[in-house]
Amino acid sequence: MKAWKQLIDSGQNWSDMRRLKATNDFVNQFTFVDDIDHWQQEDYWATPLQTLVTRGGDCEDFSIAKYFTLTSMGMDEDKLRLTYVKALSLNQAHMVVSYYDNPKVTPLVLDNLNTQILPATQRDDLYPVYSFNGKGLWLNKKQQSDQFVDSSERISLWQKLLKSMDVEAANESAMICLYQYYDLTDSEARTRCPD
Repeated sequence: MKAWKQLIDSGQNWSDMRRLKATNDFVNQFTFVDDIDHWQQEDYWATPLQTLVTRGGDCEDFSIAKYFTLTSMGMDEDKLRLTYVKALSLNQAHMVVSYYDNPKVTPLVLDNLNTQILPATQRDDLYPVYSFNGKGLWLNKKQQSDQFVDSSERISLWQKLLKSMDVEAANESAMICLYQYYDLTDSEARTRCPD
């Protein structure tokens, strides 16, 4: 937690490129763990705090941690999107962070499969499906402009994530303690943590 908070504090005055690189490197050092093994659920979007405390997660968790680390550094949310893609080499759904220096340019991709930050046009292994941030939802097509569709409120896992983050903000120390035990339903773990 201390290293993450130091990263955010240091990043306040950095250029966007330095923020992207530092954040991508920091989060990509965590261990990849499937949701079923980590959270005993088929599809779970962990909060950045959960990912940091457990030092692991899947592609959505890594992307969410990167997104909120960057916005906490002061990066404009309009420049960032969580992008759902198909990872062609794995033949499965995958999530990355897309960075748009401005809305008309090809975004840069922050990913845990390929840790280099590259333009989307150089990521032939990814096929974009849709992207979103706190302000909207877009349909994406390779080599075409994105089409704004609706509010990101339509994404139920996103809404659940934001509510969980609100709960965490109200009592961070207790939540950190609970996450260290991985099982929030464990009554013994709850007795060790402050209310």
